[in-house]
Amino acid sequence: MHDHSHDHGSHAPGHTHSHAHAPKDFGRAFVIGITLNFGFVAVEAAFGILANSTALLADAGHNLSDVIGLVIAWGAAILSKRPPTPRFTYGLRASSILAALGNALLLIFACGAIGWEAIWRFAEPEPVASTTVMVVAGIGILINGFTAWLFMSGSKSDLNIRGAYLHMVADAGVSLGVVVAGAAIMFTGWLWLDPVTSLIIVAVILWGTWGLLRDSINLALGGVPAHIDLEAVKTYLQSLPGVVRAHHVHVWGMSTNEAALTAHLVMPGGHPGNDFFEKAQHELLARFGIAHPTLQIEIGEGTAAEAGDE
Repeated sequence: MHDHSHDHGSHAPGHTHSHAHAPKDFGRAFVIGITLNFGFVAVEAAFGILANSTALLADAGHNLSDVIGLVIAWGAAILSKRPPTPRFTYGLRASSILAALGNALLLIFACGAIGWEAIWRFAEPEPVASTTVMVVAGIGILINGFTAWLFMSGSKSDLNIRGAYLHMVADAGVSLGVVVAGAAIMFTGWLWLDPVTSLIIVAVILWGTWGLLRDSINLALGGVPAHIDLEAVKTYLQSLPGVVRAHHVHVWGMSTNEAALTAHLVMPGGHPGNDFFEKAQHELLARFGIAHPTLQIEIGEGTAAEAGDE
């Protein structure tokens, strides 16, 4: 038998959570981005039909999927702020993970539709109103670039916001490609450049979506967030005063911008004081971005620890 002493470092007596790490509210950015992009989708689709351009129609279809994606991301951002309930004891933080995953799948579906249409256009190329294509796509560069800027500050700390940001950056680049294609068709008359541009759009979208899909699946399965080095976390925990071993160390994403940790710390010297937990929580947040740690103290090397149970 070995003596267990349980303590939750993140809820040590006298301790209160610091909200300095609370995610920024992007509600205003979502409203502006959704309004601008939805209006542009309608204009771009109309001119795509009039100009007989699959590149414009492809970009309009992708922009529509981004509007839907922004709505999903905004809804998840709102739900993630809901307080805990007896059924959902962590609240609905994980809704942002589902939103990021849903956005990635939505983009992949849109790519399939765009690519299919472009392939058909290779067999039957049709004239394109190049000037119209260039003007409309040029407007898209401005709108998508501005929308991306609205989300730039949160793109490094929140996967949900990063998804919105990357979509807008990719859209601006795609619109630039459409402008270049329109100019090339105008000067060369090569109609096949229009479906080629559509396929390039697909490649750009898929390239940008892969990271979002990978990271969102990782979080949905309870994986360690991409920015956290689990071995470095273990090394830090084992460097704490009095700790001879850290095991059962688990780190997962509670949402797209919050990480949690549970760990067993073997401390033969006895139970530490509150200062130990407060310092550990501060350092876990500062070094690794882990805002919700729970530490269990084990006094003595127990059978699980001796057996190497991780």
